[in-house]
Amino acid sequence: PLAGATNFRDLGGYQGLDGGKVRWRTLFRSDHLAHLTAESQHTLLQQLGVARSADFRGQREQTVDNYRIDGLQHHSLAIEPTVVQRAFTLLQQGENLSAAHTVELMQDTYRSFIHDNADQFARFFQMLLASNAPLVFHCTAGKDRTGWAATLLLMTLGVPRDVVVNDYLLTNQYYHRPAEARAAASHIPEEVLNVLWKVQEPFLTAALDPVLQQYGTVPAYVSQVLGVDAKAQARLAQMYLE
Repeated sequence: PLAGATNFRDLGGYQGLDGGKVRWRTLFRSDHLAHLTAESQHTLLQQLGVARSADFRGQREQTVDNYRIDGLQHHSLAIEPTVVQRAFTLLQQGENLSAAHTVELMQDTYRSFIHDNADQFARFFQMLLASNAPLVFHCTAGKDRTGWAATLLLMTLGVPRDVVVNDYLLTNQYYHRPAEARAAASHIPEEVLNVLWKVQEPFLTAALDPVLQQYGTVPAYVSQVLGVDAKAQARLAQMYLE
């Protein structure tokens, strides 16, 4: 637990290729780090040894909730949060946005990760290959952009799909909407907010199923689209499995 973040999780311990397990205290996923207390920053750097962050938030998100932590190398891999913007636009236009329609918007967002945002995820893999120094990757809530990054990484390391999905769904157990977000969204129906601020398996499968249908496996997609070939993937396994 870190004060100032609610969705900070270690990806260690999952069984992957050839019976190896993902290294503990090496790969962390989280919501954003801008509200970490000084004590939590010390825990992050000194106790966990985290040396770098991959920030998937859009440019405005990074500006509004900016963080610079001495000793933490920050990498911007900005992906704009289009689903929230689209939802707000529809509401402003007088649309009666339902939970079902919001689910469709979320699924569209995940589909966009496959090709529209492939460059950012390719850069994430290059970060992983450059060093196995402990890393935290995050977006704002640590659920969608972060969830897709975790899915690609874990499945490339050979973690089974059902385990990856269960890890993805843990956001519903750990993430708590900050008070300021609740206040800013007070005009939005709660059923819509419950879709926007939580995760559902159909969100993830909206991206995962097309990848599997077109490329056969996640490693094949990572090779063909993200440019991380079999040799590089073998290096990742050496670096992040034990």
